[in-house]
Amino acid sequence: MKNIIKLEEAAMLGLCIYILSYFNVAWWWYLILIFGPDISMFGYFGGNKIGAACYNLFHHKGVAVSVFIAGLLLPNFLIQIIGIVLFGHSSMDRMFGYGLKTEEGFKYTHLGIIGK
Repeated sequence: MKNIIKLEEAAMLGLCIYILSYFNVAWWWYLILIFGPDISMFGYFGGNKIGAACYNLFHHKGVAVSVFIAGLLLPNFLIQIIGIVLFGHSSMDRMFGYGLKTEEGFKYTHLGIIGK
């Protein structure tokens, strides 16, 4: 993946970390930022199609933005934070070359094959 895209994703991750810091959220939200959305990988126990759908639901930036906006409209601070965490985690994954999954298998993403 091109370095400029990795830098862009790193900047978006940095913005999410800054926003969490600005909102003075508890320290454990940073752990959720790193690991939380990856629970969606358990969907792969149901096969590639279900796994890709579960993974993509938790890693799609459009979903993350929608969750954040829902938190603004309700208004619900917890839902806003969840949206920020989903967005930041997705940026972190893309920074490392992990994109949205296809139904071919876990290593096949919209950014290309993981590891190539």
